[in-house]
Amino acid sequence: MNKLARRYRALPIRARLAMLVAAAVAFAVAAVSVTCWFIVERRLYAQLDEDLQKSLRSTTQPDQLQFTLDNCTDTPQSRGFLLRDKYSQLVTDDGKICLFGAASGRIKVTQADKTEIEGLAPDTLYFRNGIDDQGNELRVLTKPIGPTATTTGGRGPNVGVLIAVPLKSTQTTLNDLALVLLLVSAVGVVGAGAAGLAVARAGLRPVDKLTEVVEHVARTEDLTIRIPVADVSEDEVARLSRSFNSMTASLASSRELQQQLIADAGHELRTPLTSLRTNIDLLTRSEETGRPLPPEDRKALLASVKAQMTELSALIGDLQELSRSEGQRGERVQVVALQDTVEAALRRVRLRGPELSITADLEPWYVRAEPSALERAVVNVLDNAVKFSPEAGTIEVRLDKGVLTVRDHGPGIPEDELPHVFDRFWRSPGARALPGSGLGLSIVARTVQQAGGEVALDRAEGGGTVATVRLPGAPTPPPGTPAG
Repeated sequence: MNKLARRYRALPIRARLAMLVAAAVAFAVAAVSVTCWFIVERRLYAQLDEDLQKSLRSTTQPDQLQFTLDNCTDTPQSRGFLLRDKYSQLVTDDGKICLFGAASGRIKVTQADKTEIEGLAPDTLYFRNGIDDQGNELRVLTKPIGPTATTTGGRGPNVGVLIAVPLKSTQTTLNDLALVLLLVSAVGVVGAGAAGLAVARAGLRPVDKLTEVVEHVARTEDLTIRIPVADVSEDEVARLSRSFNSMTASLASSRELQQQLIADAGHELRTPLTSLRTNIDLLTRSEETGRPLPPEDRKALLASVKAQMTELSALIGDLQELSRSEGQRGERVQVVALQDTVEAALRRVRLRGPELSITADLEPWYVRAEPSALERAVVNVLDNAVKFSPEAGTIEVRLDKGVLTVRDHGPGIPEDELPHVFDRFWRSPGARALPGSGLGLSIVARTVQQAGGEVALDRAEGGGTVATVRLPGAPTPPPGTPAG
């Protein structure tokens, strides 16, 4: 059984569908054929039984013949008063045949016949299948008549009449019917299998096309190919095709972004690495030639190397942040007190711009986010304000009902540059001389979007830039429970 199941599962889907359809049709045809055969059999036997009852009414009763027990010898008598075209005979309750039709053979008496005759129930008709003395199959009717009289006036044995007709024609009809039903069933099963195979092929044709496309994508890695799907189609194959098209479009977009990220990262890494290599080569050459650099130049060169290393570290950290998967982020998401996160970010930023005046008005607000990623995003927003603020400038930070605004009084962002501020590695022409990787605001946008919020940068009235971060609220944790 297990081998058959494994072989069945190893077959193609269209073959399995064809087999299932053929099996279902075979079961239905077999049920109908068997039912039909039994109905016809019952009708034919009912017709035979009705003919036997009619014949029974036409037989001569024994009392009209003055039939006595002495006349019932060991050798049955053949008389013409019984039915000429059917088997007919008179039988005693001990099974002795007293009289039988002259033109027919003798019916083989059974114990059931003797029991019926002995029972003396004249209104009872007993039908059965039997045989004659030659072994021919018969349909037999047994009916008790009553006791006979002896020559002395006493009571003799009970007598019954047996009437039968041959079953040969009926059985021939039933056999022919069975053969016809068998042939029709075989043709129906074969036709159903062929129809099931055709339907399976037609139904699975879209799946074949989908398979070809998948194999083509796996072979060529061409993610631009799409499966044509009718707009009005809503079946399972159409849904699968749309899902595949959506998946390949997402993969193509992801690959394009990945390639763009690699290209941009390579471009951004080239400048600090080139500068770092130049400085190191200069230091190495001064040592090899025995002509050391002046202390001031050496100090400036080492400071430049340190700054370039710091820039590389920051760039690598930003790239790692961007490359983290959604699953890694989702494992650390929790309810965070946004006001505490902003305060922690402010403490870090004040060290980077001690000459600036940073004011903060923070109202309690709780969000669902990853604590470290959210703090990094807030730090990036504040760093951006510090970077573009003038000396002794002012930065205003406000948190009210989930809306965090950071306003600086720097030069502001030109209108034509606002649509690009959140693009990866994009830097304003006026800010390319300043430190940074161009990934800070991109990380901010990604972190805020993952927390279900929105972020925007706009020109502020009176000059400067205002950054707005909107984050949806989360249930306030119970008192005494740390928010982050």
